[in-house]
Amino acid sequence: MPAHDSARDVYRQALPVILVSLIAGLFAGTVLGSETMREGISDVPGLLLLLPAFLATRGGVYGSLGARLSTGLHQGLIEPQFQLDRRLTNAIVASFINGMTVSVFIAVITYLWLRLFGGAGNLLELVGIMMIAGFLSAVLMITVLISVIFVGYRRGLDPDNVIGPVVTTLGDVFGILFLLVGVYVVGTVL
Repeated sequence: MPAHDSARDVYRQALPVILVSLIAGLFAGTVLGSETMREGISDVPGLLLLLPAFLATRGGVYGSLGARLSTGLHQGLIEPQFQLDRRLTNAIVASFINGMTVSVFIAVITYLWLRLFGGAGNLLELVGIMMIAGFLSAVLMITVLISVIFVGYRRGLDPDNVIGPVVTTLGDVFGILFLLVGVYVVGTVL
């Protein structure tokens, strides 16, 4: 296959996903700039500090899952079906544990950073928010990522062409929304 056909296929497969990602990113920015989000940020010291780290790690953790699944599909080690085999289960569990661990780690580092520089912060509140946001984003991202990869693969799409924009978009849009949910739930409990 000539190189220009391959580049054309990549462009054809990735462009629609990138356009959806653009629109979803604008939505995430709108949510971030909303009055509700500003109130949530101002009510929880350190939330603005941990926000970029939380959003960035969603892409890292779940992008790795997408890459593992894509490689498994290309090598024939994973079937594009919703059946849990050992490889798929291990990849899902590892991603979930990594996502939750990094969420708690971000909360602890944020708290220590605030304390180091004389800011106020509540460790329990930050950890609670991050556990809720981390859990909800893990469940959603794993489910949607597996669905997009398997359905796309069965329809002839190369998962490598769509994983990046899907993970980035899901991480940004739902990461922000789930942080708000975490702020609300923890604010109600504490």
